[in-house]
Amino acid sequence: MSGALHITLDWSDWIALFQHFFTMSMLSVGGAVSTLPEMHRFLVDQHHWLSEAQFNASVAIGQASPGPNILFIVLLGWNIGINTGSIVAALGAVITVMSGILIPSTTIALFASKWLTINNHLRGVRAFKLGMAPVVVALLISTGWILAGIHPQGEWHLWVLTLLSALLIWRTRIHMLWLLGAGALLGWFGII
Repeated sequence: MSGALHITLDWSDWIALFQHFFTMSMLSVGGAVSTLPEMHRFLVDQHHWLSEAQFNASVAIGQASPGPNILFIVLLGWNIGINTGSIVAALGAVITVMSGILIPSTTIALFASKWLTINNHLRGVRAFKLGMAPVVVALLISTGWILAGIHPQGEWHLWVLTLLSALLIWRTRIHMLWLLGAGALLGWFGII
């Protein structure tokens, strides 16, 4: 990437890198993207491990690429390692930043799901699950609505297809991947 630097990292730098991404994981309530300003301050302004261009390109490529929203973290780590001039350091930096960002959130999710499973008999846990179900469904519908760009006027075929898919998922045992495949084929042939 343009704007490459030449840096050296000692053990205290590796530990600081891990600790920073570990902390960012615990602060990233809105996802890792919500901590971008702090990552920029730490990586570009404070330590100069990345250039402005590398940071921006890592975020842009990571966000534009298909896959999880967290891909830009891999690119940040890769570029930090590449700036040392070593592929081994690049792989080490990727492992360091990804471990830092994933360990806290994964651990919390595992313990929370285990606790919820063990305490499923509690009235408060059941109430929480029942109360969250409509919220999750509403968020999924609103996300689908935004991503599909559905507008009530003039898009009747998309409404019909959406309702038909919802009914098939609800009332049959057809696996959702078959419906996704059918949607991909319809899109490929320009039908939808």
